Amino acid sequence: MDVDVPEHPLAKKLERAQDAQVTSPEEAIKLYKEIIASGTDTDTDTAMEGQDERPAAGGGGGNDTAEGVDTYKIQEQAIYALGELYVSKRRGDEVRNLMKEIRPFFATLPKARTAKIVRTLIDNVTKIPGSEDLAILVCKDCIAWCKDEKRTFLRLRVQKDLAGLYYQQERYQLGLSLINPLCKEVKKLDDKHLLVEIHLTESKLHFALQNVPKSKAALTAARTNANGIHCPPLLQAEIDLQAGVLHAQEKDYKTSFSYFYESFEAFNVADDPRALTALKYQLLAKIMCNQAGEVNSLISAKSGLKYVGKETEALVAVAKCHEQRSLKMFERTLEEYKPQLENDPIVRRHITDLNETLVEQNLLRILEPFSRVEIEHVAKLIDLPLVRVQTKISEMILDKKLHGTLDQGIGVLIVFDEPPLRKTYEDALASIKNMSEVVDTLYEKAQLLST
Repeated sequence: MDVDVPEHPLAKKLERAQDAQVTSPEEAIKLYKEIIASGTDTDTDTAMEGQDERPAAGGGGGNDTAEGVDTYKIQEQAIYALGELYVSKRRGDEVRNLMKEIRPFFATLPKARTAKIVRTLIDNVTKIPGSEDLAILVCKDCIAWCKDEKRTFLRLRVQKDLAGLYYQQERYQLGLSLINPLCKEVKKLDDKHLLVEIHLTESKLHFALQNVPKSKAALTAARTNANGIHCPPLLQAEIDLQAGVLHAQEKDYKTSFSYFYESFEAFNVADDPRALTALKYQLLAKIMCNQAGEVNSLISAKSGLKYVGKETEALVAVAKCHEQRSLKMFERTLEEYKPQLENDPIVRRHITDLNETLVEQNLLRILEPFSRVEIEHVAKLIDLPLVRVQTKISEMILDKKLHGTLDQGIGVLIVFDEPPLRKTYEDALASIKNMSEVVDTLYEKAQLLST
């Protein structure tokens, strides 16, 4: 953002505004607004007349002298600084008003620089905690303005950002209703970079709706388009992260770990806050593939040490419970680190699966010496509510993980001996395989005879 500014009438005012940000924010805001407003009104009419002939590298409008270019650069700096100042004060509505106030200034700029300013201000709004609704309103205002001004490329990008905001708010159907027509429109324009981002958002939305096949298809489309362009490292890291999530959903934790690792490396190099998410998913993958002992080595590595905190502590505690196969400790950990383990839907889903697995393993270990046992006694031994134990045993019997039957009239579980495995199925497969080889051999001989 920093530009070497020569002596200019607005340069000193910009410096004064930057100095006043800490001591007198209101004074800084007033100075920034004066800088942004200076020259805009006089240049707007000229710029609108000569907009199509405007040079791409210039400041815009009819004022393409060195002083005019410097003015636009200083004004642009003032817009960025004012936006960041509003964010630091959590004044999101002011950012929205700022975007409306500077629209005449956009007429004097090339479209690429306008798009950069608009997207930066939208990103500023999203940085304010709890400002998702406001960010959505800002995006909608911007889309309406883009339609009026016929700024198609900017509109498409803002619509993609809007779909991402709907995803964050868990309004998945709204996000998909926006993504589907957007995808068709961008395909016609052949903007592969934007298409990669759209397909990636689409994959996340479908996954959130538990539609894994469509999520995988969207991710494949994103990868295909990414292969045709120079994909930025952070965008590739996002693709890897989503690929790891999908593999974890299919219980392929080893493959998912490798994707999470690649994603973490890219985010870590760029000091992106999403590196923490990728690291959490790495730890989760190790726990789920029964390699909980390796969790500490990942945390204690040089790249992992700077992310040590409550988020990683929660997963280290889960790994310890998993190693010791202790259901009591696991339940305590779930209570102690409830926000860290439940706020992320992906972590929550796999931790729930792990909890169910631990319950099953503990139940099987307790029931091993019994052929007939009261369910209430089992509930006391495992230290869980009677209803949950009864429900879990019913599930295990239906899934054929436990051979037995429940006599709910007297509250007793009757455990059967493990039925002997019949070899009929294996023998049938072997016979089919041998028959296939015989048919192939006969076919080859028939081919030789025919020639």
